[in-house]
Amino acid sequence: KAVVEKVILLAETLPYDFSINISAEDITDTKTRSLILEAIRSRKKTGGKVIFEITESENIEDYEDAAAFIKEIKENGCQVAIDDFGSGYSNFEYLANLQVDYIKLDGSLIRNLPHDKNLQIITRTIVDFAKEMGIKTVAEFIHTKEVFEAARDLGIDYSQGYYFGEPMAIV
Repeated sequence: KAVVEKVILLAETLPYDFSINISAEDITDTKTRSLILEAIRSRKKTGGKVIFEITESENIEDYEDAAAFIKEIKENGCQVAIDDFGSGYSNFEYLANLQVDYIKLDGSLIRNLPHDKNLQIITRTIVDFAKEMGIKTVAEFIHTKEVFEAARDLGIDYSQGYYFGEPMAIV
């Protein structure tokens, strides 16, 4: 509750987008769901700056319910990402059914990208699939220039990681 309220409030005053990680359990929990919807409805102009990242490793059992929630937050200007895609059991059904805006490629695919042909093939396949679906891609764990260039060369849209800066508190 505190994270959602603080991020929605900060989004009003700062010039960049924010991400909030949520789980499949958060989506199905009526209290959490109501809190999220109430927070974004109360500050409509900040919705365009907020991205809800659904943890990919979580198993969404009720796609209709999740899709309805995603539709509602998107109608209020928010965007949706699947986080850690490529770790564990990557579910392409998420991408087909949930109308997400981004997939964040897990660091396990990215960290050795310049040196591992198999990782390049897997990553290129995911990126090509995402582009066909109209979904933007984000590479996590960009920690060197070499990794950044490899990700960029594969067509990944956005990158994040220590190469660009360390996480910091925003107060």
